[in-house]
Amino acid sequence: VWPAWPKPLGSCSLTMLSLQQTLFQSPEEGWQLYTSAQAPDGKCICTAVIPAQSTCARDGRSRELRQLMEKVQNVSQSMEVLELRTFRDLQYVRSMETLMRSLDARLRAADGSVSAKSFQELKDRMTELLPLSSVLEQYKADTRTIVRLREEVRNLSSSLAAIQEEMGAYGYEDLQQRVMALEARLHACAQKLGCGKLTGVSNPITIRAMGSRFGSWMTDTMAPSADSRVWYMDGYYKGRRVLEFRTLGDFIKGQNFIQHLLPQPWAGTGHVVYNGSLFYNKYQSNVVVKYHFRSRSVLVQRSLPGAGYNNTFPYSWGGFSDMDFMVDESGLWAVYTTNQNAGNIVVSRLDPHTLEVVRSWDTGYPKRSAGEAFMICGVLYVTNSHLAGAKVYFAYFTNTSSYEYTDVPFHNQYSHISMLDYNPRERALYTWNNGHQVLYNVTLFHVISTAGDP
Repeated sequence: VWPAWPKPLGSCSLTMLSLQQTLFQSPEEGWQLYTSAQAPDGKCICTAVIPAQSTCARDGRSRELRQLMEKVQNVSQSMEVLELRTFRDLQYVRSMETLMRSLDARLRAADGSVSAKSFQELKDRMTELLPLSSVLEQYKADTRTIVRLREEVRNLSSSLAAIQEEMGAYGYEDLQQRVMALEARLHACAQKLGCGKLTGVSNPITIRAMGSRFGSWMTDTMAPSADSRVWYMDGYYKGRRVLEFRTLGDFIKGQNFIQHLLPQPWAGTGHVVYNGSLFYNKYQSNVVVKYHFRSRSVLVQRSLPGAGYNNTFPYSWGGFSDMDFMVDESGLWAVYTTNQNAGNIVVSRLDPHTLEVVRSWDTGYPKRSAGEAFMICGVLYVTNSHLAGAKVYFAYFTNTSSYEYTDVPFHNQYSHISMLDYNPRERALYTWNNGHQVLYNVTLFHVISTAGDP
């Protein structure tokens, strides 16, 4: 948290707040959350969140700590080797001690006269003592090693004491946990900020290249944060196979997944997973199907009144994309077109339990001119193309039944987007781009009433 600065005289009663939240880290970007808000005492406050896993990784002191830990490990291994070798040699020296005492006794008893037989026996015993010299030499070398290790330990202790003094009373692991806990609190705070207007889309973050040119992939928008399952549906028509990966990491590696076989094939790529169920368009119909993953059964299916299907009113790229299902902060939506609306995009709020239409809006935007669309905070955002050079061109606000033309560019890296959906839990855009599974982070602009406002 950076130092606060006093607000200027005559500041207005509304505070404008810009939120950028990055949950998926790319080589150039980390998980960043910048906010600007007004505290009760009238000061403006800026905060930032950086990636929990890389916060300490990028810190110079942390690198030094890791190097010190490696040195400690090396010293420990050297001490173990010395201990084993010393124990072995000590056993040998003890056995030689008995032999040397026996020789000493015989030499004293000889009293200056030794027979040829006794001399040969003494010679043989002396031969047995020859390896003792190398063992003693090793002892000398080990003594020098112990001195060196003692000096290394002294230096390590001094370095660790200096780092501890600089970092405070908290240890490395404790600091890491404190940073993660702080980021969790800031993340929760960001979720409470409510909805905002889309003002920016980040550079693309390619998660994986898998499957055909068209398809869909997603996570559950209503699942708890500990549930990071990923669903994958390759192709845009007549498909029935849905792969469920345990985590995003498993999806990237292509491991730990199970398969669901849908009872009815799908059409298009506008599927969505919401609260444990998959919502999709049944092939060659305007029927919405709700398939429950845990029970592996269809809970409900219902025709969407008047909705075009079978490439009657698709997006500009075709692909049976007549019906597109979305989830935002306020619930489940369907985007489609009817003959009565003359090919313009219709947005309908659906009851997720019955699939009945709660309310509909005619946006006035021709669906065949749209590349893709997604919902954020009750606002439908439409891209002007599915090809390179695309941008978010149109926004329809369901709360006011009004629209505006926008100009929010985003990098269409692989030049053919066939699926674009917003996930409100992660505040990220999921995209299928020419056989690549891609993520975009979004920047939302907020207007927040200050304390004391009506």
